[in-house]
Amino acid sequence: MSDSLHTPHKHEHGHDHDHDHDHGPKKLTPVHDHGHGDSCCSGTPAPTLVKLGQAPTASSRLSTFRIEAMDCPTEQTLIQNKLGKLAGVQQLEFNLINRILGVTHDLPNTAPIIEAVKSLGMQADPVEEGTPAAELPAKKHWWPLAVSGVGALGAEVLHFTNAAPTWVIAMVALVSILSGGLTTYKKGWIALKNLNLNINALMSIAVTGAVLIGQWPEAAMVMFLFTVAELIEAKSLDRARNAISGLMQMTPERATVRQADGSWVELEVNNIELGAIVRVKPGERIGLDGDVTAGTSTIDQAPITGESLPVEKTVGDKVFAGTINQAGSLEYQVTAAANNSTLARIIHAVEQAQGARAPTQRFVDSFSKLYTPAVFLLALGVAVIPPLFMAAAWFDWIYRALVLLVVACPCALVISTPVTIVSGLAAAARKGILIKGGVYLEGGHKLNYLALDKTGTITHGKPVQTDYLMLVPDVEARVQALAAGLAARSDHPVSLAIANAAVDKSLPVHLVDNFEALAGRGVRGDINGETYHLGNHRLVEDLGLCSPALEDKLFALEKQGKSVVLLLDKSGPLALFAVADTVKDSSREAIEQLHELGIKTLMLTGDNTHTAQAIAAQVGIDQAQGDLLPTDKLLAIEALYGQGHRVGMVGDGINDAPALARAEIGFAMAAAGTDTAIETADVALMDDDLRKIPAFIRLSRQTSSILRQNIALALVIKAIFLVVTFLGLATMWMAVFADMGVALLVVFNGLRLLRK
Repeated sequence: MSDSLHTPHKHEHGHDHDHDHDHGPKKLTPVHDHGHGDSCCSGTPAPTLVKLGQAPTASSRLSTFRIEAMDCPTEQTLIQNKLGKLAGVQQLEFNLINRILGVTHDLPNTAPIIEAVKSLGMQADPVEEGTPAAELPAKKHWWPLAVSGVGALGAEVLHFTNAAPTWVIAMVALVSILSGGLTTYKKGWIALKNLNLNINALMSIAVTGAVLIGQWPEAAMVMFLFTVAELIEAKSLDRARNAISGLMQMTPERATVRQADGSWVELEVNNIELGAIVRVKPGERIGLDGDVTAGTSTIDQAPITGESLPVEKTVGDKVFAGTINQAGSLEYQVTAAANNSTLARIIHAVEQAQGARAPTQRFVDSFSKLYTPAVFLLALGVAVIPPLFMAAAWFDWIYRALVLLVVACPCALVISTPVTIVSGLAAAARKGILIKGGVYLEGGHKLNYLALDKTGTITHGKPVQTDYLMLVPDVEARVQALAAGLAARSDHPVSLAIANAAVDKSLPVHLVDNFEALAGRGVRGDINGETYHLGNHRLVEDLGLCSPALEDKLFALEKQGKSVVLLLDKSGPLALFAVADTVKDSSREAIEQLHELGIKTLMLTGDNTHTAQAIAAQVGIDQAQGDLLPTDKLLAIEALYGQGHRVGMVGDGINDAPALARAEIGFAMAAAGTDTAIETADVALMDDDLRKIPAFIRLSRQTSSILRQNIALALVIKAIFLVVTFLGLATMWMAVFADMGVALLVVFNGLRLLRK
């Protein structure tokens, strides 16, 4: 297949897509996430790549930092605003999944960047390429949370039993609040300074308000419960964050490399150079991408392509890092460094996709940006208006306002979309489907028409000889050997199919003298002093050797979508050979599954109309168009849009590029090992199995369904609890359980995608 697919694009039929494809050659080192951090709540996330005024210069460099506290759009916005004012910083690249920040700058050192982040109450730790997880910050201590829990429970018991004066209860509660909620207060203060009302700010206000009205035990218990709920939620989020990073552990740390003197030595894979010869034994994982130079074996390629069955590998075949050598011993030549292997590029692409916002996420972000300040003003009104104008009790209505602040936080709403999208992207990657952004994962369920290229997509792309017919009495093996001798001298796919068929039958290949290629017709040459021609219908016509009977035979085969050539000597045609590109077994099943999903299919090919119709009939495609140029394929996609369809396009060659770019989602076939396909395709199928497209559409439909469920669940429960709060029936305890309980429900609902 061709490596050229299509470039990042804006679609012209109603919406733009968020692309992170134009980041250039620099990438962030994938780092395992081992902390737990706090969860996302509110704020509008900026794009993954943020360009700041001045463009990068020749002296610019990329510095990478791990920021343990940067795990949601709130921190991203704070960092962006702060570093955006720092002279010399040109570009920011956020990876919230792994809490990694890439800064493109021309500063003499990184001290100003670290200081700027520190001023926000966060720590930026420089990350060198290849830094192992063990060198990253350790997990937080658990004892402050234990102290907070004991203090909150103690304050409640003392208050309930009247066993101590108020000042003692207040002191116990204060120890509980500060030990468990100091981080919340620090984050809340930073958010308030930056006019950002996130969950930390709202919770800080609510707990402080409870303290000011003398509700010490309840304030302590609310802060403790909030911290516990945050911890549980963060642990749940880690499962989504780390769903794809587990692939990194599939690559062994060491591999056996041949030295100049012929000896074999184990080396770190990060230190193995391109072109080195590596040996892998049965049962071992392959450490680097390469081409097999010796041996044969079967390889389990599931981590890369999602294939359930092992693949035969022999000399000249590609092998991929992270796959498992099952049978024989292999030697291969390294073709990609450890940080640029197909597996590494897959992980990087998924991490980039996780940073791009899907349409539902953009809606939720915009909604929460307006919703949170509105709720804050509503709570302020609840606290002040009834006591001032309706002679209501100040204590009661201030308490209701504090409950309202806690329960109304849009945490569950905001967190529901990224968790679901990340889970869907990771689930797809495990199946060998590389989706380049949440916009495509979410948008796949809207497709109702799929256009497909033929060669290499529906068919194998390698013509084989399907028919052989003797036209005169002769020795069959001799005639086939004569044809193979001429065919072997040509590089035309049809000639190669005839030559390969002879090799499979172990027939001798004759030496050819005076060989000549006849453009658009065939070839000519002398074998044992006799002149022979091997060519198409036009050549037979030119030689004046055609007949009505022969034309009937030719037409019957051509109607089946086969290419026909004839072997001729001076007396006339000796034999007829038919060649065709065979259909993949998986294509028939894939088309059937697409039809079951209600998606219509259209085949677009440059082959003749007879071939197009024949192949379409074999696999059950609804419509087929042949004799198409690349611009014709584009017009066919346009025509479908004109009829109101939502169209996807599947292809594997440069001639499909215009149609792939115009389609709502472009699918690239057999992208494993292909840099261009992984970097530019909307959806890259890592092997050439067309059945992955219905699998993608089913996953997209399930993702869309879960997104709707989560939004409905969050909004309905919030609405119910707001009414209960106004009626004075809710407590701050209940508010915490309602808010964090809904958040956990939507997280667990989104994580269901990982089980598929």
